[in-house]
Amino acid sequence: MQLSINGKIYTAKDGQTVLDIAKENGIEIPTLCYHPDLTPKASCRLCLVEIKGKRGLYTSCSTKAEDGMEVLTDSPKIIKARKTNLELLVGQHCEKCEGCDKIDKCQLRDLTQKYNIDITKFSDRKVGYPIYKFGPSIIFDSSKCINCKNCVEACQKQSVNFLEVKDKNGFLEVCPTSDPNKDCTYCGQCVLACPVDAMDIKRDTEIVEKELKNKSKKVVFQFAPAIRASIGEEFGMPYGSVVTEKLVAAIKKLGAYKVFDTSVGADFTTMEEAGELVDKITNNKGACLSSCCPAWVKFIEFNYPELIHHLATTRSPQVILGGIIKNYWAKNENINPKEIVNVSIMPCTAKKYEIERKELKINGLKPVDYILTTRELAGLLKKNKIDINKIEEQKADDPLGFPSGAGVIYGASGGVAESALRTAYFKITNNNLQELEIKSLRGINGVKKAEISINGKIVKMAIVNGLGNTKEILEELRKDPNAYAAVEVMACPGGCIGGGGQPVPFENKIREQRAKSLYDIDDKKELRLAHENPIIKKVYEEFLNSEKIIHQICHTKYSQKKKENKF
Repeated sequence: MQLSINGKIYTAKDGQTVLDIAKENGIEIPTLCYHPDLTPKASCRLCLVEIKGKRGLYTSCSTKAEDGMEVLTDSPKIIKARKTNLELLVGQHCEKCEGCDKIDKCQLRDLTQKYNIDITKFSDRKVGYPIYKFGPSIIFDSSKCINCKNCVEACQKQSVNFLEVKDKNGFLEVCPTSDPNKDCTYCGQCVLACPVDAMDIKRDTEIVEKELKNKSKKVVFQFAPAIRASIGEEFGMPYGSVVTEKLVAAIKKLGAYKVFDTSVGADFTTMEEAGELVDKITNNKGACLSSCCPAWVKFIEFNYPELIHHLATTRSPQVILGGIIKNYWAKNENINPKEIVNVSIMPCTAKKYEIERKELKINGLKPVDYILTTRELAGLLKKNKIDINKIEEQKADDPLGFPSGAGVIYGASGGVAESALRTAYFKITNNNLQELEIKSLRGINGVKKAEISINGKIVKMAIVNGLGNTKEILEELRKDPNAYAAVEVMACPGGCIGGGGQPVPFENKIREQRAKSLYDIDDKKELRLAHENPIIKKVYEEFLNSEKIIHQICHTKYSQKKKENKF
């Protein structure tokens, strides 16, 4: 079909909205509540347009294109209505711009400047509104909330349903539920969906800065696989730009003592999880559920306690690497582990929750002390005027800075399973897979299923990203524990590349580009298998050389969880 926008003819497909077509063709229509992952709500009413032959104004995000339609996007009538609606929105949002990591990309702030709206006109509108803290991961400042309900839908899509809308004194307000059967998993998708920073990350940048200035401490950083393909976006680089060595240099400029690569931790995780998978396959012990994602682990512990025993006991890459840093590396360097401060750069808000789990402590010490998300690190770098674009590259430090390609792909949905399967296949057959790329496990589809033959035995696998997509697989496992040999779940759409601490904006094409960059790294590496990584072999030979030490450093336990967030 064809329609005109501001007098120019455009082609449209059936089902597209006026806003879709405008975005495709570079026509600016302001939006605030619109999010490509969510259903149009038409609540902010900033994307208003006029349609010839029809009375009134229409929200372009919810108006389907029609053949012959004539649309105006910037008439005096529209501008007047936008100004009024902006004033109403600003009246709901207490202005707290200082320290907001979205200030450089704040649509609300940009629009108020464009339309000359006084953002302090209704400064007392929401005085006294509560600030909710969801565990150690997320803060919800309800005085900033404009009730677009994006966070509620994002939470519902995750099948968590922790956020809801309630009537408070005649006003509909977003708030956490008091239902004892629903609790936050700390995935952070609500944070990504919020257009005004009402949902935010609990920040640890200030305390990390203090640790960096503490002369008695050696601050060691590690960075997750996904970070290298996303943080460049915070500095104006194209989506999926790989900046591994620039990232290392930038962190060192902050004052880090050493910078290691969590992908090496992923190689250790692969070794141990592959061992668990082999045991499950050869002895028909039921499915092996991945356990790298703390939001997914919390989801199982709270909602499906009867399936906890299926979770792999292998610790996540950052936790294993933290344990190796504070034990093996510290001993080799003659450093007291108590002097080491281990900071992980993660794409994930739930990792802040993970490091607080008491069962992960080794000799009374946490393997990882602090988590900074991608956005937190970017803010810290900008504060210190460190531009990744302009910095000279440096390699990560020996001996924990050189991963296999299998360790790097952990950041994408399917990467954990593919890495583990490469090594599990070798453990069973004593041969490597002829084709290391298991493409049926890749991609951002919510559920992927694959079968692979190992020594004549068919191994069934399921890959899930997005907690809301787990129900089908979990119900199958309830009925038949052997329905799959391996199930990988990542809480966030696309996997860690779509984590709650990643740069915004967000949509599938961005997730796909980030994932492609990680797979490209793997494809170009000579070393692509965890069990062939010389560093891994060396640490097993020198340190992880007894079942007791392996269990202490590389494994953990899980238990049923009760509601933690009560308001």
